[in-house]
Amino acid sequence: MRRILIIDDDHQILLMIKKMLERAGFEVDLASNGNEGIELIKKVSVDLVITDIIMPEKEGLETIREMKRLCPDLKIIAMSGGGKVSADNYLNTAKIFGASKIMAKPFSQKQMVSAVQDLLGEPSDGNPYNGKDSSEDGLEQKQGR
Repeated sequence: MRRILIIDDDHQILLMIKKMLERAGFEVDLASNGNEGIELIKKVSVDLVITDIIMPEKEGLETIREMKRLCPDLKIIAMSGGGKVSADNYLNTAKIFGASKIMAKPFSQKQMVSAVQDLLGEPSDGNPYNGKDSSEDGLEQKQGR
């Protein structure tokens, strides 16, 4: 079973993405900031990291740079909903720093699982949750739809 580390300071987002990925058959570890995430990958082998960009203690861009220094071949998905500037600015910088894929929040379960499977070279069929694209299971905004 492939192991994924999710790093985000928002506990609800951690649990939501964990649920998405476990449904799709992945083993998931959680960290609430970049420092915790880096300590974890020093102890446990992971196949992929999903990290938020804006976090306390050690933000995502610094986390990506350090993880790529420790594990140059590590696949990383950077995600952001933005902050004082648009999410695109943070995500483009994350790509420059070594993120394999970037995702703007909000995203759906289908988008997240698809990105993970693509990076890990896993087939997307055979799991009933892979094609599901429900707002209940994604980080989609309830307004504006």
